[in-house]
Amino acid sequence: MKTRITELLGVQYPIVEGGMQWVGRAELAAAVSNAGAFGMVTARTLPTPDDLRAEIARTRELTDKPFGVNLTLSVAVKGMDYSGWVDAIIDSDVQVVETAGNNPAPVIGRLKEHGIKVIHKCTSVRHALSAERYGADVISIDGFEAAGHPGEDDIALLVLLPAVLRSVKVPVIASGGIADGRALAAALVLGADGVNMGTRFMLSKESAIHENVKQRLLLASERETTLIKRTLKHTARFFTNAISQEIVDLERRPGGATYEDLKDLLSGNRGRAAMLSGETDAGLICASQVIGLIDDLPTCAELVERIVADCRAALDRSLGAFV
Repeated sequence: MKTRITELLGVQYPIVEGGMQWVGRAELAAAVSNAGAFGMVTARTLPTPDDLRAEIARTRELTDKPFGVNLTLSVAVKGMDYSGWVDAIIDSDVQVVETAGNNPAPVIGRLKEHGIKVIHKCTSVRHALSAERYGADVISIDGFEAAGHPGEDDIALLVLLPAVLRSVKVPVIASGGIADGRALAAALVLGADGVNMGTRFMLSKESAIHENVKQRLLLASERETTLIKRTLKHTARFFTNAISQEIVDLERRPGGATYEDLKDLLSGNRGRAAMLSGETDAGLICASQVIGLIDDLPTCAELVERIVADCRAALDRSLGAFV
């Protein structure tokens, strides 16, 4: 499969692993890359920039294929200094960085100075245009279906993707609700250069989260995600559990809720503990609506092979039906 994304990233297939907190570790990133797709180490899953250096080195021990680093930029901490993380990325000779979460302006200039390709994940046409103007080489556009932060506009990928494609000139990756070959085929037909998958790779053999979490998500339907922090204008989609429901209940009470009210429930450490312990009601667990379409735990190699085969079959079937 040859697209602008496969050419830019140096991979066999136009499939990118999403940056996932607590999930994007060396084993998963390497497995995705070894399968012919593009793996991604999530920088701020690691406690410090030095830990990121070690994780990148560990990934290189597991694959000789291209992979990148996701660097999520905080909206909660104004003026946060990312220089240590950028230093670690540059020192480790990483060639591709995915920025997400906030305006990439604080880091994109320095990354570009060192010849690093930048994918910026965003949720609207206006943000895609801004990222392209700042120098992003690729736009990864998140539809409303996506896990994590799908923006405040509530636009599903079927509409948002074509809207972005007619507005920017750089390659575009479709993200949110992608889990199989039919979705890859649909994204390519719409004009995307590739797809981004987070939840689907999270539910794979190499994903380092507890088996209980994986099994619970396999049983979930597309209706078992919850949008939290809507009243704070920082919407995020998580698996529906006791914690996400408690947050919504607090937001709905008279007078609403502040970040301070929700701080303990939103704690990343609680989410990490839930993912590692298997106690699915102990913390927030990120998941896309696409959990309703996932019912097995393949290896990354099996998954990518299946997606590519199903994509080709879907394209052939559609072509044959209408020609």
